[in-house]
Amino acid sequence: MFISLGWGPGRGQVLLRGVFLLKSKAAFTWQRNEKASCHTMLSCDICGETVSSEPDMKTHLLIVHMENEVICPFCKLSGVNYDEMCFHIETAHFEHSTQERNFERINTVPYGSSDNKKDNTLQGRTEVNSSIHSACASNHPKKSAQNLPEDGALKHDLYSENLTESRKFMKGREKQPCLTEIKGSIYETTYSLPECPFCGKIEDHSQDMETHVKTNHADLLDTPLEECDRPLYDCPMCGLICTDYRILQEHVDLHLEESSFQQGMDRVQCSNDLELAHKLQQEEDRRRRSEESRQEVEEFQKLQRQYGLDNSGGYKEQQLRNMEIEVNRGRMHPSEFHRRKADMMESLAVGVDDGKTKTSGIMEALQRYYQNAATEVRHVWLSTMVDHFHSSLGDKGWGCGYRNFQMLLSSLLQNDAYDDCLKGMSVPCIPKIQSMIEDAWKEGFDPQGASQLNNKLQGTKAWIGACEIYTLLTSLRVKCRIIDFHKSTGPLGTHPRLFEWILNYYSSERERSQKVVCTCKPPIYLQHQGHSRIVVGIEERKNRTLCLLIFDPGCPSREMQKLLKQDIEASSFKQLRKSVGNLKHKQYQIVAVEGTLSPEEKAARRQASQVFTAEKIP
Repeated sequence: MFISLGWGPGRGQVLLRGVFLLKSKAAFTWQRNEKASCHTMLSCDICGETVSSEPDMKTHLLIVHMENEVICPFCKLSGVNYDEMCFHIETAHFEHSTQERNFERINTVPYGSSDNKKDNTLQGRTEVNSSIHSACASNHPKKSAQNLPEDGALKHDLYSENLTESRKFMKGREKQPCLTEIKGSIYETTYSLPECPFCGKIEDHSQDMETHVKTNHADLLDTPLEECDRPLYDCPMCGLICTDYRILQEHVDLHLEESSFQQGMDRVQCSNDLELAHKLQQEEDRRRRSEESRQEVEEFQKLQRQYGLDNSGGYKEQQLRNMEIEVNRGRMHPSEFHRRKADMMESLAVGVDDGKTKTSGIMEALQRYYQNAATEVRHVWLSTMVDHFHSSLGDKGWGCGYRNFQMLLSSLLQNDAYDDCLKGMSVPCIPKIQSMIEDAWKEGFDPQGASQLNNKLQGTKAWIGACEIYTLLTSLRVKCRIIDFHKSTGPLGTHPRLFEWILNYYSSERERSQKVVCTCKPPIYLQHQGHSRIVVGIEERKNRTLCLLIFDPGCPSREMQKLLKQDIEASSFKQLRKSVGNLKHKQYQIVAVEGTLSPEEKAARRQASQVFTAEKIP
């Protein structure tokens, strides 16, 4: 009988079938020996054990070789039937390719000469199957001898040929013991339990042995014993140990390439970062410039509104708009609105102030007051006669410079010394004053100031200051000069030098014996940041302190008219008197009138105003 041991698909099933066939052969061999001799010792062809009687042999075969449970030859699995064991071997032990090659090599080894080739091959395969049976069978019987079946259970006719071949195998085994031992050793080596090569520990499964070696002998695996004498090379970058210099060099080259690549990436990243930073900086600069430009535009617009250059109209438009507001608020009757509108239009047509804001006779009232009262005053110097002009609804908030010029011109018109240059003039209205300044610019006076105001004043609410007053007076051939008190000359930001200069201006003709001195000097135009006023005199108190007498265009007529009373109250002088401590602006400018100019002097001053500079007092 030929039993294939190839370990391919269904190899576990073939293996187990061979084991059971060997058991059947042994049973029939025992039957034939029983017929030959009834009084000799019986020997088991499977394991070689001898018994003295036939019942003992039956019991031995049944218990030891037939009734044992099926056990897996690889992992010792038991407790399953034949079909389940076949499936287990096919699925759980497919990796045993080494054993398969060993079985194939054993099956193809020739035993003996070519004449006995068939017998030798059968003998080798039978011996291997016997060994497999010994690995699968258990030495512990599961059933007692009383449960032994009758002889009829074994079919003699069916297995007679197998029994013959089994006896031939036993004879060949006696003749070739060396070959049998060699094959047995091969099988034992193939199917022995895995043993640790380092500590000798035995595991049931190869996977467990692999885990054991990796866990407990990892250090021995890193440095094989056969390579301990070789020189070792350490990587200078990561500390890796290499046994070959060329491998180390390739390993280091990889490090260098990685480093070069990383540096390239860093350079690219750095370049990208620099480009991003440059773009962000440019965007920030553009945003900052845009914000600065916006702020400059807003500041410029604010200054334009503040100084009346926002094209929102001039004196006429503001006057009409404010009168309409008064009517809407019930402060002005509509008939009064139309009457005042007609007067304004007439005044603008002729260019002369309508006198609605003028208060006259104040200088005479002051002269009487100082002569009859004011006992705390030692000396007082007064300018020539001056009419007070205050701001109206048409110029409120921006017309102080124009109103101060009206007050100054009103004094000059009452002074005979200026009849030659001011003959036939009257106090002009504000739009007319604007036109007169524009004419002076056209003559060539103060081109820088003209460019700053866009060479236009009519129809605007533009502010004017000391330069425009000087330009206008010079164009009228009135001799004057600008003095600039550009910094403080006293404690706490005061300007005592300003007071001393004004005292010297008025007291050149003073008489120490008189308390009140009415000079022939015109009033002085006084300018500081945001406002201007007119100085009409100066008083010296008994404690040697000085006070300026000032007309403010912001003071309404009803307050100024209180000074016209016979008995002037001291409280009314609070709006006129300004001591050193009351003038603390950073800078002051004054325009002082000193006479008249000839046509030649006027032309010289026009030429000098091309590079106009004020006289500074330290």
